[in-house]
Amino acid sequence: MVRIKYRYLLVNILYPEQEVQNKKQLPAGSKDSLPYTVQFRRPGPDSLNGKLLSRLIREGVADLFGDYGSGMVSGSLMVKYCSQATSTAIIRVARAHYRMVWAALSFMTSMPVKAGEVPCVFQVVRLSGTIRKSEEEAIRRARLQIRRAQRANGGDADAAVKAVDGAVDAEGDLAMADGIEDFEGEGDESDG
Repeated sequence: MVRIKYRYLLVNILYPEQEVQNKKQLPAGSKDSLPYTVQFRRPGPDSLNGKLLSRLIREGVADLFGDYGSGMVSGSLMVKYCSQATSTAIIRVARAHYRMVWAALSFMTSMPVKAGEVPCVFQVVRLSGTIRKSEEEAIRRARLQIRRAQRANGGDADAAVKAVDGAVDAEGDLAMADGIEDFEGEGDESDG
């Protein structure tokens, strides 16, 4: 019997606004003086949930790849985690078809809400063979965002980070800022 291998995509949903200006041009006390990375990562709309995200992805795959794409991803596509507060999601899909889902996410530019549509960008930040590694990366990125927000406000990041530290041991590693990781490291499944 052959085991079905999955890939887990860690996705950040960014909400860019048209009126966001450059930080250097604004007075220090204004709300928009936060760095772009903090401004774009805000809580999602109330309607954001796994069911909506799954439907949007299925529609995106159908638009790009037609019936073939829909059939290929329909059996394995599942939103395992969707956080409205952090605008983060973990999506499971069969290893052979994760590129279709990634392409559909890349082409999605808005999310429907009751009052119309919210412009957004779906950023795949991690591709992993296990959900555990995706969860660890999501927690690491949440800590990094807390530190960035605290530094932007001139405050101490330690108190905010201690609130998040319970899930994974604190490493203090800030090496990767916003890159996409796609490697078969420790804890990930191999292609063989």
